[in-house]
Amino acid sequence: MRVAVISAEAVPYSKTGGLGDVAGALPKALKAVGVDSVLITPCYWQTKGEHLWKTAIDDLYVDWRGGTYHAKAFYSEANGSPTFLIDAPSLFHRDSIYGYREDHERFAFFNHAALTLLKRIGPPPDIVHLNDWHSGFGAVEVAAARRWDEYWRRTRTVFSIHNMAYQGGFGSEDLWKFGFGSDFARNAFAFNGYASAMKAGLETSDMLSTVSRRYAYEIQTAEYGYGLEWLTRQRANRLIGITNGVDFEVWNPATDPELPAHYDINDTRGKAECKRQLLERFGLPLDLERPVIAIVTRLTGQKGIELIQQAAGDILATGAFFIALGSGEKQYETFLQRLRDHAPRQVGVYVGYSEPLAHQIEAGADIFLMPSRFEPCGLNQMYSLRYGTIPVVRAVGGLDDTVENFDAVTGRGNGFKFGPFRADRFVERIYEALYAYADPATREVIRRNGMSIDNSWENAARKYVDLYRLTLSN
Repeated sequence: MRVAVISAEAVPYSKTGGLGDVAGALPKALKAVGVDSVLITPCYWQTKGEHLWKTAIDDLYVDWRGGTYHAKAFYSEANGSPTFLIDAPSLFHRDSIYGYREDHERFAFFNHAALTLLKRIGPPPDIVHLNDWHSGFGAVEVAAARRWDEYWRRTRTVFSIHNMAYQGGFGSEDLWKFGFGSDFARNAFAFNGYASAMKAGLETSDMLSTVSRRYAYEIQTAEYGYGLEWLTRQRANRLIGITNGVDFEVWNPATDPELPAHYDINDTRGKAECKRQLLERFGLPLDLERPVIAIVTRLTGQKGIELIQQAAGDILATGAFFIALGSGEKQYETFLQRLRDHAPRQVGVYVGYSEPLAHQIEAGADIFLMPSRFEPCGLNQMYSLRYGTIPVVRAVGGLDDTVENFDAVTGRGNGFKFGPFRADRFVERIYEALYAYADPATREVIRRNGMSIDNSWENAARKYVDLYRLTLSN
């Protein structure tokens, strides 16, 4: 089976969120289970100089806007699998990856260039795996090309929804400029008087997937469908949820090079040293008996930071340490800084992002908070489980799929979760987690339950292979 994964971002070349983690890890995992996979992603100026690669094609001529764009394609295996990076300086060499008025044009070009590249480098793929609104353009192009281009005749498309809230909307008048002037294409993009690349991907792909079983259900509701729930319901028989995996080569407390001490499910003693050095890193008292409650997150409304604001007084009243790593909306950054100023002997804050520190917090914390308003999949709760840190989460999306409430009677469960988006329900679960943490035997049971779960990408990759086979059989 030959699979081409097309994504606007992919670790280690680029990342703004979970899409980058998934797109970077999946091709490597597919390769490990015997799939001939290739990743295609843009070459942003932030990528240059960070990874070694060679120029694969320096004359990638792409038909574009009535003319020809001279692009290049770099080749790399820095993510563990064959990768081509489309280099188009006028479109991708920007100060940030997203956030420009012509983003729709940038990614329409990227998709067209990626499909042009595939025709250049070999036989047609069996599956083109497209990701989020940025790749909706590719779904339409392949669906249309199958009618007249023998190369694409047998290729099928899978379209993965990572976050339904971002839909790639733009003015319909631009469609013809990008080669989407046919009635088929215009109807695919048409949504409430404008064009939506997300809607186009949902409508024209052969199979749809999303990043957790719960989120596959949620996006069929008005609350999480963002106006497209009618379409996801219409195509529900072609919509499958597959929970993202964790790259255990990167996130493994037994081998993680970012940690001061290592540990595993059979011997968790190294976690105490990780906690000691984490407290030292933030200048907090070296009291290893007091629990460390932590967050590593984007500071946005989606992540439920307002609940942490409302619960902050209750958290500090327990005597626990609180450590936060993140950046985002100014109001939430200011809140964290003021909380630290209010209780400097109890609160540690790093505004920004540091990958090594994220690993150290997962290892050194005792309890991890994710009170998300919505969460298609989420990765930090799975990192927490792997690192023996008890997650307290809201029961939405992938959080609900991956965290099981601890039952003190049966000894089953790996964390604590709450339903309504309310601070009082959130605080109740924090109290339960602290109560469980206070008993060493219970704490160890919950840790072992979490660390024993196989959230590996190999496991997820096999489910994607099943999805690809199902797609090809229809």
